[in-house]
Amino acid sequence: MDFEVIIIGGSYAGLSAGLALGRALRKVLIIDNRKPCNAQTPYSHNFLTHDGKKPHEIAEVAKAEVLKYATVSFVDGEVIAAQKNGDLFQVKTTEGGEFTARRILLAAGLKDVMPDIKNFAKCWGISVIHCPYCHGYEVRGERIALMMNGEMAFEMAKMLHHWNKDLTLLTNGKSTLTEEQTQKLRVNSISILEDEVVEIEEEDGQLSHIVFKSLPKLPVKALYARPTLVQHANVYQDLGCELTETGIIKVNEQYQTTVSGVYAAGDCASALRGLSTVTAAGTVAAVMMNREMISEDF
Repeated sequence: MDFEVIIIGGSYAGLSAGLALGRALRKVLIIDNRKPCNAQTPYSHNFLTHDGKKPHEIAEVAKAEVLKYATVSFVDGEVIAAQKNGDLFQVKTTEGGEFTARRILLAAGLKDVMPDIKNFAKCWGISVIHCPYCHGYEVRGERIALMMNGEMAFEMAKMLHHWNKDLTLLTNGKSTLTEEQTQKLRVNSISILEDEVVEIEEEDGQLSHIVFKSLPKLPVKALYARPTLVQHANVYQDLGCELTETGIIKVNEQYQTTVSGVYAAGDCASALRGLSTVTAAGTVAAVMMNREMISEDF
């Protein structure tokens, strides 16, 4: 055995778990590919003591704190395979590294798959945003748009209306809202545009107009959208972990997956993607893994 725990993913959930395990005297390896989903996000919010700081700065401080514990190691790399051999898990990386451990923590997070709309990706996390709790305060009271459809669009529009009364819903094609939902939105002065979105006019990631296939351009300060989400690392498949209907790794309250000895924490296993929530999840997963190993060894 090389390590007691291998953590796949070295962002907030993975680092939080590494900190707790280091303090629990566990020999830990954190493997990270340096591709955080919030790489373009200029500021983090709703994280006590870090509100308004840049995500990468928070992560750098966190990594330095974790590596103060002598039993924790960190390597850059992409995990390409993981399997269980007897009582141990074996992990391989693109750089040729092979490591074994008693437990695995999946913490590589989710990846946003951008739609085929010009400049959408350039604005993602800056002025094309996904969460009012993360970004809503900064664009409060501004003229904004929401690009969604159906039930999710209705629920999101209802929530955003709390922050922004000048709100336009872009269904990016024929609306799938019910007649009742449509009327409810219109009663609250929320316009609905069904034309196809083809481009975002922007400068340095700050959008100025939404460009449609047929309709005139729409000037807005920000656009809320939800790109397709997929697991950033596919090793859950090698290990046999189940996913939920929404595509996240299925875990119980202790963050155990459906495979014994494999845990998952962060947005790879939760719909909540805020820094505070994924950090808390990493701590809980670490405590539960440590508790399980203590029981085995006692």
